Amino acid sequence: MMQTYRDLGALRERIGTWKQEGRRIGFVPTMGNLHAGHYALVELARQHCDAVIASIFVNPTQFGPNEDYARYPRTEQRDAEGLADAGTAALFLPSLDVMYPFGAMGCVQMHVPGITDILCGAHRPGHFNGVATVVARLFNMVQPDCAVFGRKDYQQLQVIRYMSEELSFPIEIIPAPTLREASGLAMSSRNQYLSDEERATATAIYRTLESMRAACIAGTPTAKIEQDAEAELQSLGFTVDYAEIRSAMLAPASRAMDKRRVALIAAFLGRTRLIDNLEFEIP
Repeated sequence: MMQTYRDLGALRERIGTWKQEGRRIGFVPTMGNLHAGHYALVELARQHCDAVIASIFVNPTQFGPNEDYARYPRTEQRDAEGLADAGTAALFLPSLDVMYPFGAMGCVQMHVPGITDILCGAHRPGHFNGVATVVARLFNMVQPDCAVFGRKDYQQLQVIRYMSEELSFPIEIIPAPTLREASGLAMSSRNQYLSDEERATATAIYRTLESMRAACIAGTPTAKIEQDAEAELQSLGFTVDYAEIRSAMLAPASRAMDKRRVALIAAFLGRTRLIDNLEFEIP
């Protein structure tokens, strides 16, 4: 039966007991409003660990001043039931005071250089500082052996990998495949903001990623691929933040040291910002 903790001391006591018993601890941090993609992260963590801890915390430091922090859905009871059904051993529900004892504005902040100021970082200044800050705190609180993050948030995954290695966190970072609806639309908590018409249009993002991949493999110049992708999305009513081809480590494709590539898109459809990506290799 899943146990729920709001107090950090009680959670650490339980984790300490598990570790004394030789259990390997897995961790899945979330902001709640969970869907099948999140439960797939728990399932993957269970394959690598003996006990999985999930957390739910809507982190204010990763939202910009004009973003949807207040609007972000809080569905704690439903989420807890879903996590229990998925086999989660413990749920951590920290308050704002537990996460930020001196307040969100007075907290020690993390900054991962280089990869946080491009792509989403260029359009959401400070976002990845907030992500790195809250994940570092959660890693310190939970002290897991491994942690699972989805590949859909590709840039976030790279930021966390970089931070974990640079700070020598003894935590294995396990990437999870993007879970998609039958239409190809990547599962996201923000999909619920889409109207039925917008939801049908949103499937064009994955089709555009597939076209970008095919063009890159065929040897089409990167600049043309990106221009064509942006034009296609704009013609369908998207407001495009970016449609780019990058190396697997998010360097410009022209500076890639190997054949691994990733196509990335971030675009607004109405008020909803959607992101997706597709990894591949060139010949």
